[in-house]
Amino acid sequence: MEPSYRFSGHETFACRYAWLPKATKELASEPLLFTGEFEDEAMVRLGVGKNMVRAIRFWAEVSGVTEAREEGGARVSSFGTRLLLGQAGVEALDPFLEDIQTLWLLHWNISTQMSAPLFAWDFLLNRWQLPHLTRTSVLQAFRSEANLQKRELSDVTLDQHWDVFLHTYVPTRGKKGEVLEDSLDSPFTELDLFHREGIREATGQPGKSETIYAFNRNEKPEIGMELFAWCLDEFWRKRHSSELTMSFGTLVSGHGGPGQIFKLPEDDIRQRLERIESVTDGQMKFNDAALTPKVERQSMQPISWENIYGAACL
Repeated sequence: MEPSYRFSGHETFACRYAWLPKATKELASEPLLFTGEFEDEAMVRLGVGKNMVRAIRFWAEVSGVTEAREEGGARVSSFGTRLLLGQAGVEALDPFLEDIQTLWLLHWNISTQMSAPLFAWDFLLNRWQLPHLTRTSVLQAFRSEANLQKRELSDVTLDQHWDVFLHTYVPTRGKKGEVLEDSLDSPFTELDLFHREGIREATGQPGKSETIYAFNRNEKPEIGMELFAWCLDEFWRKRHSSELTMSFGTLVSGHGGPGQIFKLPEDDIRQRLERIESVTDGQMKFNDAALTPKVERQSMQPISWENIYGAACL
């Protein structure tokens, strides 16, 4: 059964640096901030227009720093509280998104939604097989997939959805190639996950050019072992919870796994798995001697995401 993909909600705005810290701070004092009746107040408190208020609500939700309340409105999640706010005399782990690990962690949360995944993230990270992407090729693939799902989506909606994905990870450039100041508001450009590779003639449009993009599939040493282990654990419990072994191939190319979401090469993953036993205190072990390399675990006891920040959690 296909999940219920989301193509909108971001109001055509990529997430910006100040949005998540600001959303959690204001929501902590007013749980109804993002409801319709408080929209005018939210505009004042957040210092943005109506569409941006809705975009902030969207990104706070999909990144996992806020969650819906049964009685209406929303609240800061336990994850958002520990990461951005702190409480009861315990300082926030990264209140200003200064740690690159935080950005990778938030990227993971945004990219691995289960019940209502963001279509561009789910499709491009997990199912795009070609080495390069262009606006033309991506929109053709989006249209084909939307038709298969029998979703009546306009070309404008698909184009805007692609633009939001693009501007989340690729800095905007001016006419002379300089990075525009406004683009610096998107924290995920720091990940260098997705970048420009060149220019080519636009397909079916003689005389017009379009940019060629590609994922960065190189090793990513800035993704610490603790973060890798936690993401592997979450992938395992979300999508393979009935199994105590996972093949190396599933880890590398499984839908929603660390290999796909972080675009890690096989050698990088193998090197990490050789250290997984010590990082997880024996909870996971890499068996590379078998005909099919695999990771084994004794139970589905979850790993704490706070381990990512090491001594800061103590």
